[in-house]
Amino acid sequence: MITSKSIARSIAIATISALALSACQTGGTKQTVGGLGGAVLGGLAGSQIGGGSGRLWATGAGAVLGALLGSNIGASLDKADQMYAEQAADSAHTAPVGETISWNNPDSGHHGTVTPVRDGTSANGRYCREYRNTVYIGDQPQEAVGTACRNPDGTWQVVN
Repeated sequence: MITSKSIARSIAIATISALALSACQTGGTKQTVGGLGGAVLGGLAGSQIGGGSGRLWATGAGAVLGALLGSNIGASLDKADQMYAEQAADSAHTAPVGETISWNNPDSGHHGTVTPVRDGTSANGRYCREYRNTVYIGDQPQEAVGTACRNPDGTWQVVN
């Protein structure tokens, strides 16, 4: 059964994944990335509720709620937090699988970890890594898992 708590958790996880792996992509702000990630997962969670036209309404409502919550989480991490998280994500691209890379912003108190948990090759031959991300905002941990793949030019792209 999908509850509002599980929807909010899914939104938070999508947002944290997008923020923690955002060093792999260019463009956009943390609030926009958080909002988009939240909207996608909110819509997905909403699509699991009800049936017929009720399901359509729940999908739309989930997307709107997800965008708002995701945007707020994204806004709560300042530029310095983002910089520390990006540095950890960059280090995690070349760290051995299982090695946890920590980051900490002493000014905001926000901190987190990025751990590569698995690597492999995508269907089109790109090297990919799955990451476990944890971000602490106000000492509340938010965990997420995401995957990034290396592009031919050496940059990384979040794929889920």
